[in-house]
Amino acid sequence: MSIRFRLLTESDVKSVLTMRDLIETMESALARFSTGRVDQPARTVITIGADGFLWTMPALAREPAALGAKLVTVFGSNGSRGLPSHLASIVLMDPETGALMALLDGRFITEARTAAVSAVSSKLLARPTSKSLAIIGTGVQARSHLEALAQVHQLRQITVWSPNQERREQFVAEARGAGFAAFEKGAAPQIGAVDHAGEAVVGADIIVLVTSSPTPVLESGWVKPGAHVICVGACRPNQREIDPALTARARLFVDSRAAALVESGDVVMGIQEGRFGPDHIVAELGELLAKPDLPRRRGDSEITIFKSLGMAVEDVTAAKLAYERAVEKKVGRELDL
Repeated sequence: MSIRFRLLTESDVKSVLTMRDLIETMESALARFSTGRVDQPARTVITIGADGFLWTMPALAREPAALGAKLVTVFGSNGSRGLPSHLASIVLMDPETGALMALLDGRFITEARTAAVSAVSSKLLARPTSKSLAIIGTGVQARSHLEALAQVHQLRQITVWSPNQERREQFVAEARGAGFAAFEKGAAPQIGAVDHAGEAVVGADIIVLVTSSPTPVLESGWVKPGAHVICVGACRPNQREIDPALTARARLFVDSRAAALVESGDVVMGIQEGRFGPDHIVAELGELLAKPDLPRRRGDSEITIFKSLGMAVEDVTAAKLAYERAVEKKVGRELDL
């Protein structure tokens, strides 16, 4: 007996998912995770050579049900081969039978759902009056974060820095042109690149770190009172993007406590150095969504940090949304297994 499933390429997935839909879907996924409606073991990691990793990430979400797993690889040297550093595939299965429903490209889903979760953090934790954004990094995550954050804030100033001048100038040119559909006509903010990370950060209401650096790229003294910091890189316990002094003095939020305490160097090394304990993590985003009365920021001058690691439930629920939209719009190819 053959199993009929749908194959969705990256272009298929892009054609059926919008950032606005993903932000709403991620809110639901985060809330389900933090209220015990997700079965999700810790992801397993295999190290490959000097700069390669393979992550295996399964999840079962309930109410509504979604079952699947993501295989994601990270190879830092892929740029020299003309390939993205992050590649992924997602397998979506029928939660009643276990039968294969869909095989999806996961690279774009990873890129977009990561930014959507960051946008959720900014909705919850940034000051409502936030209008200025600093982005450290100019890769695909920088682009997706600009799109996502423009959905939840009326941005007026965007400043970008990365070590490569050509790449940051290209990023700005694309953002000013037709490369981003994030801004309504006539409402596009001022966008510029600078020569130093500190110059980008000083005065920014929201700061996004999307780098591959294993050491801090953000100094504590650069960050103004009341800023919200989103840390997306440094996903290994021996890496960190943030000055540890800033992590210690800010109000810290995560997607998963369990993951942050073993995978995030910004958290793990801070605890090892005696700067703070595990209880320095104030809450998971899902807890804030499920319990709106939980304290978030305690004043306009308090700095908040969201440390993002990414979770399988985010990938599986995003994949299910893409699958349902693809079936509805007859996108993709149906194959027999």
